[in-house]
Amino acid sequence: MRIFSGIQPTGRKHLGNYIGAIRRYVEGQDEAGESIYCVVDLHAITVAYDPTELRERVYDTIAILVAAGLDPERSVLFRQSDVVAQPELAWLLSSVTSWGDLNRMHQFKEKSGSQRDLASAGLFSYPVLMAADVLAYRATHVPVGDDQRQHIELMRDIAERFNARYGEVLVVPEGTYPQVGARIMDLQEPTRKMSTTAGSEQGRVYVLDDPKTIERKFKRAVTDSDDPPVIRASADKPGVTNLLEILAAARGLTVAQAEEMLSDARGYGDLKQETANAVVELLDPVRERYNALRDDEDRLEEILAMGAEKARALTDPVMADVRAAMGVGPR
Repeated sequence: MRIFSGIQPTGRKHLGNYIGAIRRYVEGQDEAGESIYCVVDLHAITVAYDPTELRERVYDTIAILVAAGLDPERSVLFRQSDVVAQPELAWLLSSVTSWGDLNRMHQFKEKSGSQRDLASAGLFSYPVLMAADVLAYRATHVPVGDDQRQHIELMRDIAERFNARYGEVLVVPEGTYPQVGARIMDLQEPTRKMSTTAGSEQGRVYVLDDPKTIERKFKRAVTDSDDPPVIRASADKPGVTNLLEILAAARGLTVAQAEEMLSDARGYGDLKQETANAVVELLDPVRERYNALRDDEDRLEEILAMGAEKARALTDPVMADVRAAMGVGPR
């Protein structure tokens, strides 16, 4: 079993990123034979960005990952642009990717609509690079959020189409999705996924928020107007369901167990407080380790360089096979 996953360096990481991805990366170190994690700075340049800020956000992201428990010695942790095999493979895979498939991608439609000046070709072909990120390593499993299912299906289609045309060269990966906390929702708009670009500051909890800020945000979280209050997860109670999902994910419980924990609660205030306490306990150690790591950028570059070296050792034989199968490059 070989795990690959990429994480964007844009914006501050929020609770949804942590529960849906980062924590699963850490768990993957013990579950997989090999675990490969990539900070995808090339994906980040497909929309308008500030170059200086991008470099800072890469360091931020690496520091958060290490603070969360990713061990650069046990895993392959690197910056996407340090391994040229991935963009090269993306170009080669574009020959077996249809324009129609890319045009149907939901994320392109959403992101291109928000680009007032330019919806780039890079944004359109983003899923091909995402496929190359994974296929370059012959990864077998890709831990992603529930919103990435369409990308995983396209990735599988690209690999199968390549193999049908050129022979069994690429591994067709499987997406793996969290059973609890797959979609952490905005605290103020619980029908909307928590996001760094949408919603309000009060609706999202950042990994690096201090305990008082976390508690304040949960106290203001939207629930509903049921009287008496009903602490139950159901489709008609999105605010309460979201808090129960967060509580369950933070405590390592099922949603049913989280409901049972609050069977004697006096109201939604108890639910909010219990959830806030669980999230503080979950994130506080990460914030403290991050603060100890972030300022040593030379050390962060050493971690990235070590990871890139290990990553290139994995992609070299794959790319040799791909080039030979396609008849490009030297014999």
